[in-house]
Amino acid sequence: MSFDRDGRYRAPVNDYARRILTIDAHVLILDKPAGLAVHPGPTTPHSLEAHLIALREGFVRSPQPAHRLDRDTSGCLVLARHPKALKRLTALFAEGCIGKTYWAIVDGAPADDAGEVDAPLLKVSTAADGWRMVVDPRGKAATTRWQVLERGARSLIAFTPATGRTHQVRVHAASLGTPIAGDPVYGTGVGPMLLHARRVVVPYAADRPALDATAPLPEHWPG
Repeated sequence: MSFDRDGRYRAPVNDYARRILTIDAHVLILDKPAGLAVHPGPTTPHSLEAHLIALREGFVRSPQPAHRLDRDTSGCLVLARHPKALKRLTALFAEGCIGKTYWAIVDGAPADDAGEVDAPLLKVSTAADGWRMVVDPRGKAATTRWQVLERGARSLIAFTPATGRTHQVRVHAASLGTPIAGDPVYGTGVGPMLLHARRVVVPYAADRPALDATAPLPEHWPG
């Protein structure tokens, strides 16, 4: 793994092809490294978008992300291999048909071993702090199931979001009193953010098995 001084991922082009978890004629699921933005932006000029050509795998077109992960979130990223697949995947994500499981190392431990956060999220902005998502009844509905996998001063929790709001897992983890370790917005911001898109299940077509991919834990996670 290769990172620059700002924590952004740098790698040879052929590293991206090695990160393919599963692929068929329609869908590619990539193990996205932490530190790599999916799309370029004012603070993320280096992004996966510049390397999609390395993921063509014999196709003329480059695959396109069907959703996004935050720059510092690693793991399963779903890409469409052609325009019809992108339309299909976008609809599946919008309808909540794609199963997503995140693993996170959090500061502290919740009182219970499992539960559900049902807390609407609203985007707010201030001149001093920029934008963030907050729990607010005026926001969009957001539900996340969670289960403690390992308990301690820092705990390992599996989060399964039923909806797909921006920063949903990060905000809901913090609402439990257990912010994700290293989260620069909703936690302490000390060290790398330890959030990983562990598994994704994509029921692309009714007449074939769903694509089911699991991303290995990143090298920088504690053992």
